[in-house]
Amino acid sequence: MPDALYENPGAPISERVRDLLGRMTLTEKVGQLNQRMYGWDAYRRTPGGHELTDAFRKEVERFDGMGALYGLFRADPWSGVDHSSGIGAADSAAVAARVQCWVRENTRLGIPVLLVEEVPHGHQALDGTVLPVNLAVGASFDPDAYARAAAFAAAELRARGGHVALVSGLDMLRDPRWGRAEETFGEDPYLAARLTEALVRGAQGEAGADGLFAPDRAAVVLKHFAGQGAGVGGRNNPETGIGARELHEIHLPAARAGVRAGAAGVMAAYSEYDGVPCAANRALLTGLLREHWGFRGVVMADGQALDRLERLAGDAAGAGALALSAGVDLSLWDDAFPRLEEAVRRGLVPEEAVDQAVARVLRLKFRLGLFDTEPEEVPPLPAADAGPRESLELARRSLTLLHNDGGVLPLAGSVRRVAVLGPLADGIVHQIGDYTAPQRPGHGVTVLAGIRAAAPAGTGVLYAPGCALTGDGLADEELARLREAVSLARDADVAVLALGGSSAREDDTEFESNGAAVVATEGPPAGMTCGEGVDLADLRLPAGQRALLEAVRATGTPVVVVLVQGRPHAVPEVAGPADAALCAWYPGPWGGAAVADVLFGNAAPQGRLPVSVPRTPEQLPVYYNGKDHPYGGYVDQSSGPLYPFGHGLSLADCTWGGPELSRAEVSVAELAGGCEVRCTVRLRNDGARPAHEVVQLYVRRVHAPVWPRTRELRAFRRVELAPGERAEVTLSLGAAELEFTTADLEQAVEAGPLEIGVGPSSADLRTVPLTITR
Repeated sequence: MPDALYENPGAPISERVRDLLGRMTLTEKVGQLNQRMYGWDAYRRTPGGHELTDAFRKEVERFDGMGALYGLFRADPWSGVDHSSGIGAADSAAVAARVQCWVRENTRLGIPVLLVEEVPHGHQALDGTVLPVNLAVGASFDPDAYARAAAFAAAELRARGGHVALVSGLDMLRDPRWGRAEETFGEDPYLAARLTEALVRGAQGEAGADGLFAPDRAAVVLKHFAGQGAGVGGRNNPETGIGARELHEIHLPAARAGVRAGAAGVMAAYSEYDGVPCAANRALLTGLLREHWGFRGVVMADGQALDRLERLAGDAAGAGALALSAGVDLSLWDDAFPRLEEAVRRGLVPEEAVDQAVARVLRLKFRLGLFDTEPEEVPPLPAADAGPRESLELARRSLTLLHNDGGVLPLAGSVRRVAVLGPLADGIVHQIGDYTAPQRPGHGVTVLAGIRAAAPAGTGVLYAPGCALTGDGLADEELARLREAVSLARDADVAVLALGGSSAREDDTEFESNGAAVVATEGPPAGMTCGEGVDLADLRLPAGQRALLEAVRATGTPVVVVLVQGRPHAVPEVAGPADAALCAWYPGPWGGAAVADVLFGNAAPQGRLPVSVPRTPEQLPVYYNGKDHPYGGYVDQSSGPLYPFGHGLSLADCTWGGPELSRAEVSVAELAGGCEVRCTVRLRNDGARPAHEVVQLYVRRVHAPVWPRTRELRAFRRVELAPGERAEVTLSLGAAELEFTTADLEQAVEAGPLEIGVGPSSADLRTVPLTITR
């Protein structure tokens, strides 16, 4: 029999938490709320393997325990960890067990430590599977596929000894100048909410008895809560300019969906709302999140965010007290929470507030089974080929055909020479996005390699970069590159130009203390054009890339542009001069194979735009779901997007029938009782190839007590049709799909006339009226 109740695996978690908490000193409690250490400082690699550092031991000793350790496996230029110094997949479980054993065996109460890892699009670790970025996930419009990928990432994390996955998904892309655009699911709150649900469902799985996680599932901390995507001017700073309605209608739905799905945690954003930083915002973290939504999980601070609160609180202890009182449970790298014991003794915060936060952290540790399993007990690593399959499948579902003038795609058998050009054609590092670990040589498939592998026998594939990733292309060396590319294009039957941007961090990239890239005023750092800290005022492609496209187009050779990017660039030169354009939001290491399959017709493009693509940066914002005011456009250019939200073409021609509703009226009471209105649309594939369509349903409020938005996505479904096939697609509208944010900022169904629009994009809809009666 165990000596203490908290050690008894048969006791309810609530009783175990209460028993353990009652045995703890204030110092030990404060230690459970701290995540001060960078995980890569906890070990060193030696000729014989890995050993724990004195710095780690001292950190454990300081509080007689450790709440969480961030980034034990993280590898990237910021951490300075690579294949020569880090922890590979084969050694991960053993190193994690060594960390866990030290904490459990060298502290009075033996409380295990949470191992927290970045999992933005796969585990950011050496040998970790890299998935397409979140913007690509948004383009897939496929929650089920994302749930499968999230489950795989969680299984990989747990097999290496990790417990908690930090995953972006709550930020909304309202301004594509923001460098962290790639981490979002796009501009639409409904789409983001469905994908956030899928993330939680896949990564956390179905909770077992008393809320226990399965051994191959991870606790998810959703970031960032809330409104961080609303930075003024698209800049990566904490200032936002949104009001309460914008917050509730646009920036909270994904978080609310994640909480309802059972997310284990949320991360408080760097941003401030109405002058109050999120990490100090009690109305947000306690009033809304805990009391109104019923959230029972852990709130984590973002890296060093609590130290910024000293301007409000006066000193570090006051900053820690302010954040704890607001609802933060777990710190990240800051100096504020380590001084919570001082804050209690000074009367800045009661010990009861510390107890509440500690109880939430302990509950998560019990749910993960950390007290009841040996540190060495981890599930086996997934099969070596499973990760590439997951990554490639998600990439295929995200590739979006923007236009295909004259049907140049798929490339016909008459194409005997293909010129592959552009700075993004032959670099895995440019396909994988920010927050990724170094890749082993030969790992993955570039666009060039994919084309060489997919091209029919006898097809010549020629390659030249043509220009650098950034720059104006006017230097002598650049002009020589341009002439080489033009020569190849002139002799080819088709030119494939891989253009766009890169979030690749280099060894000489400079970083802020929280890991964000340092923005250089004279240009992007180390060639980066996207990523955390890399915000752009000018969304056009770099001048050198535009010059390459113009010169190649002038040869008369048909041009296919593949945009490899982490944000929507303003690309009018692609929409016109290029014969076809394919968008590949950082598609992962295997994305080149997916691109090539679409180019040669071995696979159909399936993606749809999760964000509106602007014509120029001067016309921002261009999101589709702004307020429905009758105002004119600009005098000098269109105010509409170059490509609208939801846009994406198939290689087949489909005929859409008008939507039909199962009923024209429904009452508020009926909807509250579970009644649904069915909306049916008929599709027919008139082409000779399979068609992938995404049926999108939007709701427009004709009359409302507050000013409504132009239209709002409220349902979607992916459909595949064989040549000549007809399909009848039905989408259901219940209370969840027909509720809106009321005048008092609650969610409710309200009486009034609606317009239901169904079609292949937000700008191509067939409409039918629906009335909600009292």
